[in-house]
Amino acid sequence: MDEIPDHDFIYLQDKIEKIVDNLRCFNGVLVAFSGGVDSSTLAALAYKALGNKAVAVTANSPILSERELKSAKKTIRSIGIRHIIIPFDILQEPGFTQNPKGRCYYCKSFLYGKLNMLAAESGLKAVADGTNASELNEHRPGYKAILENGIKTPFIDMDITKHEIRQIARSFGLSVWDKPQQTCLLTRFPYGRMITLTDLKRVEMAEDYLYCMGIKQCRIRDHVDSAHIEFMNEDMDVIMKNKECIVEYFKKLGYANIVFVDYNL
Repeated sequence: MDEIPDHDFIYLQDKIEKIVDNLRCFNGVLVAFSGGVDSSTLAALAYKALGNKAVAVTANSPILSERELKSAKKTIRSIGIRHIIIPFDILQEPGFTQNPKGRCYYCKSFLYGKLNMLAAESGLKAVADGTNASELNEHRPGYKAILENGIKTPFIDMDITKHEIRQIARSFGLSVWDKPQQTCLLTRFPYGRMITLTDLKRVEMAEDYLYCMGIKQCRIRDHVDSAHIEFMNEDMDVIMKNKECIVEYFKKLGYANIVFVDYNL
């Protein structure tokens, strides 16, 4: 990994110290930890600021793939912060399987309600989320749930961008510093499509198959009988080399039509 230039390093150190000072204002923090670069960086900063008074919590949900859960466990071990995994069967929440347009808002509302209760039971004074300043210009229905539940957002408070988070993660030696942005499995289905555990597992198996081939990033858009495979241009050679095998496997999963989409995810 290339070293960060001196002037950038000094700038980053100033940012890091400001975030750490911000986190020290809380007598204990529960970090919502998905394993992505944002939550991983926040967990590392919280641990630096508060030591054992910082806890990372991952919601083990049907919409989180096993691959991402394993990755989160690996990352948290490198950070050293205490890690709690809680069951979170979002499919059992009323109306959620109908996959409404506000699914992200409802999911975050249910989750942060649980995390607030867990923080209170654990004697932690705040729940923190890794949403950053760059995301305020994007469509983020879950952000409304963050505000309604009083969740702390240090990266927004300190005006930290996605690029800066990656640089901070890199300076901490986190392996996820350049990890592509991931979304939950629910985003593979169109709004209004009734969701079942079987649907989610099928998409997860399809994506796992592609990742095992060495694909760096992909998403399967599930349209019942059809699967749209979205992949990055840099993975074109792997896709073309294994196209017949991919089609055969996907048909075994129940997809009659397979469409390949070179897409800038």
